[in-house]
Amino acid sequence: MSNYFDKYKRTFNYDIGRMTPMPESPFSFRDDDSFRNLVESIRQYGLLEPIVVIPHREYSGRYEIVSGVRRWMACREIDYTNISCIVADNMTRDEAIIFMVDANLCNRESIPPTEKGKAYKLKLETIARQGRRSDLDETCTQDVYKLKSAELIGAENDESRETVRRYIRLTELIPELQQLVDEHRIALGPAVELSYLPEEAQKAVYDYYAENEVTPSYSQANQMKKRSAEGTLTPETLIGILEQPKPNQVEMFHIPVERIRPFFAPKVSRERMQDVIVKALEYYAKHMERQRKNRDAR
Repeated sequence: MSNYFDKYKRTFNYDIGRMTPMPESPFSFRDDDSFRNLVESIRQYGLLEPIVVIPHREYSGRYEIVSGVRRWMACREIDYTNISCIVADNMTRDEAIIFMVDANLCNRESIPPTEKGKAYKLKLETIARQGRRSDLDETCTQDVYKLKSAELIGAENDESRETVRRYIRLTELIPELQQLVDEHRIALGPAVELSYLPEEAQKAVYDYYAENEVTPSYSQANQMKKRSAEGTLTPETLIGILEQPKPNQVEMFHIPVERIRPFFAPKVSRERMQDVIVKALEYYAKHMERQRKNRDAR
C-alpha cells in the first residue's frame, strides 16, 4: 500500500486540531472494543504508524485525513496536540479517494456490509471518473468497462465481481433496512432482492418488521422483487408474502460480532465462528455434567 503514495510523501508533525476526515468517506466511527484497544496501545506505546493526509481543498493550512481516522480520534482522546503525518500533497482527489477506500478495506477487521457496499460503489465511480484504466481493454463498451472494473475491485479484495455487485446493491436500500443488514437481521441474499423494490415497498417491509420482528427470507424477497417488476406488488400482496409460513426458519439468537471477534483470528469467517462457539458450548455442557455427577457421588 505504501508504494502507492511514496512519490508524493513528506512526513512531519502537525497540529491535530487542523485535520478533518475526508467528507467522501463511507466509513463510520464506532467506539467499540477495537477502538478502546487502539487508544490504550497509543497511550502506552505512542503512535507507531503516521496517518496519511492531503491539503484541504478549501482551507489553507488545514488537512483532510485519507487514512488513519481512528488513530487520529484515539490521539485526540488522549490529548495529543500534534500528530505524525505523511502529507501526500501532490495526490489528486481521485487518487486520495481510492487510497482511502483501499486502506480501510485492507486494515479494518470488521466492516458492516452496507459500508462495504458504499466503499465499493465509491471506488467504482471514482475509477470511472478518472477515465479508462491502462490495464483494461480500450475497445470495451461502457457497460463492459464497468464490469471489468468491478472484477478488478473484487480481485483486490478476494471477492468475485458478482459479490462486489451484490454489496453495491445494498446502497439502494432505505436506511432502516440498511441498519437491519448491518445488524445481521437480514442476510445479504434477501437484502439484495429487497434493494430492487421501490422505496414505498421497502418502507412497508420495514414497518412489518418493526411490528412483528420478522424479516423476509430469500424466497419471499425474491417473490416481492418479481411482483414489483411485473407491476403487481400491492400492499396486500406484500403483506401476504411476508405472512407466508417459513418451514425451514428456526429461531435465531443474535450476538453482536464485536463481542466475539476478539476471540478469533482476523478474517475468520462467520461460519467458522459458529462452529467454534457450538463446540465450546458442547464442551462446557459436558464439563457441567461432570461437575453435577461429582456432586451427586459425594
